Amino acid sequence: MRTAYEIVKAHYDANERRDMDGMLADIAPDCRWTEMDGFPCAGTYVGPQEVFKNVFLALGDIFEVYNFKLDRLLDAGSDVVGIGDYAGTHKETGKPFEARVVHVWGVADGKIRRFEQFTDTLRVAEAMK
Repeated sequence: MRTAYEIVKAHYDANERRDMDGMLADIAPDCRWTEMDGFPCAGTYVGPQEVFKNVFLALGDIFEVYNFKLDRLLDAGSDVVGIGDYAGTHKETGKPFEARVVHVWGVADGKIRRFEQFTDTLRVAEAMK
């Protein structure tokens, strides 16, 4: 069985390839995915389809360009921490932003069960005004 670290790394590798199926593959049906309050798609979503609709599709609707670049991936057993940067350009304003971000993942029984995002929501909000 793959480790939590390997499962989360596979998600980030799929993101790098722009492979949505790969990004969703290891998200459990009961996964609680939380986007930070103040972020455009803030909230907690349960399961891969809710994450796809309310996070990935929503970001694509809001931003012309939206990227995440992983800087470091930390192995904490069943928890994994991803540290990196968001960058994007808001569709309506044309303003770009960059923001540092931390993702905290919880993995159990070979599936992603929990995700929580911590980021500088002010940088994103400034691009949207």
